[in-house]
Amino acid sequence: MAIDGHGPDNLKEGRYVCVRRANDTSQEGSFIPAPLVGGHADDNYGSHHAKDASELFSTLGYDLNLFSSAMKVNSQYMHVLWFTLNVKEPTNLNEVKDKLISNNLVAMTTKNMTSTVYSFGRDHGHFGRILNQTVVVEQSLHVRNDHEIYGFCFTPQDGNSILSSISATENFLYPHSYEDKIQCLNELFFEEI
Repeated sequence: MAIDGHGPDNLKEGRYVCVRRANDTSQEGSFIPAPLVGGHADDNYGSHHAKDASELFSTLGYDLNLFSSAMKVNSQYMHVLWFTLNVKEPTNLNEVKDKLISNNLVAMTTKNMTSTVYSFGRDHGHFGRILNQTVVVEQSLHVRNDHEIYGFCFTPQDGNSILSSISATENFLYPHSYEDKIQCLNELFFEEI
């Protein structure tokens, strides 16, 4: 949303809170009885999430101003991410939605509970999986003062781990054609949940 079409200099800062599930539905241990707030171990980035994202974007030559906080909640469904992006170029809600909708790795939803999105994936996804990188809650999106983008999204862990692993393997085996080879996965992504 912030970089697409404008380049990395358009993102003045990105702040987000990762609300993480306690454990996966398949795990017997590590469940917590109540929300658990994390600390800010890194002076520049806060939690490791912003540092990881910054290191990932640095492989593209981007130096982004990111900061994150994290907490765990007593749920087994999906991670929730609250984000705010401050951009240089003015934008509006329709432009933000259009950019999200045009990205095939992003699914949009009007569902506002992780349980209903999770259930949709189990009922309609490939082997019960949502392979999109994120599911943005459409009615949570907001643009303030033409430069501040706010919203919530859900993170299907399947999309992150499975799709990333397949892409990395294809890139290793076929460095000059892996992008063409992984296009067959596009039919497994949802536009809307």
